[in-house]
This record gives sequence, structure tokens and C-alpha cells, in this order.
Amino acid sequence: MRNGISHAIDVVEAPASKIDSVDFDNLVFGNVFTDHMMECDYVDGQWQNPTIKPYGPIQLEPSAKVFHYGQAIFEGMKAFKDDEDQVWLFRPEANIDRFNKSSVRLAIPEFPKEMFLEGLETLLNLDRDWIKKGLGNSLYIRPFVIATEPGVSASPSKSYKFMIICSPAKAYYSGEVRVVFAEKFSRAANGGVGYAKAAGNYGAQFYPTNLAKEEGYQQIIWTDANTHEYLEEAGTMNIFFRVGDKLLTAPISDRILDGVTRKSVIALAEENNIPIEVRRVTVKEIVEAAKKGELKEIFGAGTAATINPIKGFGHMGEKYELPEQAESYAKFFKSKLMDIQYNRAEDKFDWRYLVEKK
Repeated sequence: MRNGISHAIDVVEAPASKIDSVDFDNLVFGNVFTDHMMECDYVDGQWQNPTIKPYGPIQLEPSAKVFHYGQAIFEGMKAFKDDEDQVWLFRPEANIDRFNKSSVRLAIPEFPKEMFLEGLETLLNLDRDWIKKGLGNSLYIRPFVIATEPGVSASPSKSYKFMIICSPAKAYYSGEVRVVFAEKFSRAANGGVGYAKAAGNYGAQFYPTNLAKEEGYQQIIWTDANTHEYLEEAGTMNIFFRVGDKLLTAPISDRILDGVTRKSVIALAEENNIPIEVRRVTVKEIVEAAKKGELKEIFGAGTAATINPIKGFGHMGEKYELPEQAESYAKFFKSKLMDIQYNRAEDKFDWRYLVEKK
């Protein structure tokens, strides 16, 4: 409870924990879930009856509108445990703000920030043992909302279900990552929902990403839908390019997700006097920089991956490999971010959020 506000969250504890059955050294991202989850329903025009209960199935009508009209949004967050067993969130209010921004775009009622934080803190305290110490270990947090009203009329739902589930995590990507620049398919268009974390954004990416994987790539860097001349973001990450010693990244728009990690990298670059330009980045300039040997790095930034170096890219049938960097920006930013997230360094930006033990 913060600021003296309480939302009377009902807690039903699991009769026994399944934690001893989990191999924390060999986790597959997003496949194992903690003992509890949060659930809250929007009924009669308000969010009500927030509950934390044992993780398990939910029951929905086959006609629930989420299945027919795609009213579903989500967020990605992480909790970290420091060497003193304190639990920290990283910029949670930015995630909550984006969650509600996504909700508005999909005609879903916004979720109260105070209830969100209080429910999340209660949930994390119940499942505190699932958050393991050590760099690289974290608890991935997935808040989401789905439309639950029965009926197949094409209109916004009148009822919704908000939930938070949690999954212990290590690295999101393993092995080397190579990407292809999109030439035909598009992730988002002007006036669309690209800036929202709408479930459908990701479902629509799977087919072209499968085609890319058949060619030996792990991800796509999406280009603008109108001309395919400008590089925008990757499937689950915002994208950065290092040309010489200068860092480039696309500006946010109604096509590009306002990534929390992205914003943090930009702030860290500015604080450490690394030249950075937030502007439209063309396919042509990146291909030419690669040919001239001026393209030093490409890396993705996102909650799940944190910072993910990209080893090479493909475009128009040509493949380009990137050189190893002794002074890698990707390694620098990842180290800086993780030092803050795990309470190993001063937090000049006030990004850490302590989950008080109850």
C-alpha cells in the first residue's frame, strides 16, 4: 500500500508451492509460471473485486469478444532481486502509463494505477522466492486485459478481465541473432495501433517472421508501410544503429512502440556523452554504412531481451556481417541498465522502485 491507499485486494494463497519442481538453471522463457496470479473484472462500469489467487485456468464463454474482435492488450515488466534480497521493479509507472494508453486505443477502460501497483506488490511478495538473485535472473511480469462480454456483435465489450501472471526468466534470446530488413510485409501503418501493445500486433508478425527464419534470420527489422525506406523497430524490440561513434534510433510515432528500455538507453547515452540522434533512419544509409565498414553495431532494446546485439542483417538478397567491437555500446548499455536494475549502482534517474516486504 502506497500513499495510504488500499484497494481491499482479496488474497487466496496456494495450498502448496510448485517451486521445488522447477529447474531454474534451464528455464525456457515464458513456459513456467509462479504460484499466484492477480485477477480483476470490469463489470457494471467499474473495476471491482481485485483478487490474488492460485495460478490456474480461467473460464470464458466461446462468444467472449476477445476471441472475435481482438480486444486484448498487455505489458512486459520485470522484477529483480539484489544481493540483500530486496526486490525491485524498473520504471513500473512508465509501463502502467503505456498499458492504459494501449487500453484507450482499443476502447478498453483504463486500469487504476494505484490498484495496479498495490496488486503487483502483493503478488510479488507472495511469490518472492521465485525471484532469484544474480545477474541475468529476473521475474518476468505479464499484465494483460481481455474483453469478456459474451456476444458476437461488432462493438466494444462491456466487460473485461485484468490479470497479472509471472514467469521466472533468464536470457530471452540465446545464440547469435541476425535480422532481415522488411521489404514487403509491414508491422504497422499510420493511424493504426503500432504504438499500442495490442495482442494482434504480434500475431500479425508471426507469418513474415517464419518466412525470415526459413532464410536463416531470427527477427525482422520492420520498415515503414508506405515506402519500406525507413527502419523502425524489430518484432519484440526497439532498434539502435551505431554508425561510427554515433547512435541512431527512430522516433516514436503511432507506428512505433514507446519502449521503456529504449527511453532508458537514450537517457544513458545523453548522460555518458555518447552522441545520439533520434530521427528517421533509412535503409539506404545503413546498407551504405555497412558496405563502407562504418556500421559498427545494431542492437535491440526491450524488457524481455534488455539489450540484444545483432550479428548481421540481410537486405535485397545480400547478407552483411557486423564486426566484433572491443568497446561495444550494446555491452555498455546492458551493463549500465543491469547495474541499476539489480541495485548495484547509483540510480541517478530514480528508475528503481522498491517492492516493500510485507
